[in-house]
Amino acid sequence: MNETKTEELQSWVGRSQTVEDIISLSAIANMNATLGREEGELGVGDMLPPCWQWLFFNRGAPPEMLGRDGHVSNSDFMPPMPLPRRMWAGNRIEITKPLTIGRTAKKVSTIEEITEKSGRSGRLIFLCERSDFTDDVGGALTDWRTVVYRGDPDGKEQKKSNPAPSDAIWSRKISPDPVLLFRYSALTFNSHRIHYDRDYTTGVEGYPALLVHGPLTATLLMDLLRRELPAAEVGGINVRAMSPLFDNEPFSANGSPSADGKSVKLWAATDSGELAMTIDVNLG
Repeated sequence: MNETKTEELQSWVGRSQTVEDIISLSAIANMNATLGREEGELGVGDMLPPCWQWLFFNRGAPPEMLGRDGHVSNSDFMPPMPLPRRMWAGNRIEITKPLTIGRTAKKVSTIEEITEKSGRSGRLIFLCERSDFTDDVGGALTDWRTVVYRGDPDGKEQKKSNPAPSDAIWSRKISPDPVLLFRYSALTFNSHRIHYDRDYTTGVEGYPALLVHGPLTATLLMDLLRRELPAAEVGGINVRAMSPLFDNEPFSANGSPSADGKSVKLWAATDSGELAMTIDVNLG
C-alpha cells in the first residue's frame, strides 16, 4: 500500500452511520436454540446478554457492493481495503446498562482509526470501529471492534505456538460443525465466505477448513460464564482473538474466576492445547 493509498484510507476516519432496530424475541429464541439453551429462557423485558448485540443492526448490501469474500468492499461508511483477506481481531465492550429485550434501540458506529503494520505474514491493515448502543429505557453500551486485513497467503506464514492456560475451573467441550456456523451466519447476516464456502476457504484463502466466527467463539465463552454464574452482572469485557478455530476440530471453552469475585478470565483452546481466544471480564 503506497502513501497515497494511506491518505485515501484516512479520509474514512471519523465517518459514521446510525442504524435503528428492535431487540426482537425471535432473534433471541433462535440464538438460544443455537447455543443449546432452554426455550423461553429469555423473554421481553429481560436484559440482553453480553455479545448478543451483534445479532442486531445488521443491514445487508446489494451484491454489487460485495467483495470476493462476501463482505462489503466499498461503501459510504466502509473504505475499499487494498488487502483481500479480512479477520476479526477482537472487541472491547463497556456496559453501562444492558439493552432490554423487546425495546427499540439504536447503534451509532464511527470509524475511529485505520493503521498499517507489518507482521509475520506481511502487510497488515487494522481498522477500529466504535459503536454506541442505546435503547429507549436507558440501556447503553460502547463496543470497540478491531478487524485486520491481510494479503493472500504465500506459503511462508509462520505459526507461533501459544499454549493455553491449564488452570481452568470451568470447562466445556464445543464441537463446531457447518450447521452451527450457518446458524450464526444467518442470525448476524454475515456473508463472509470463510464460514460456509469450503472450496473458497481452502482454495483461495488457504485455510485447512471452515473458520468458526470470532464473535461466535466470544459468545460461546460468555455463555459459559452465564451457565456458571447466571446472576453475574458484567460491566465490561476485553476480547482478543489469538488464532483461528476450525469446523473440523473440537475446542474447549474455559474459565477461571478471580479470588475476589470481581473478574473472570475466559479462554478458548484447541484440542491440541493452543490458545485461540481470551476474554477478560469485569463484574459488577
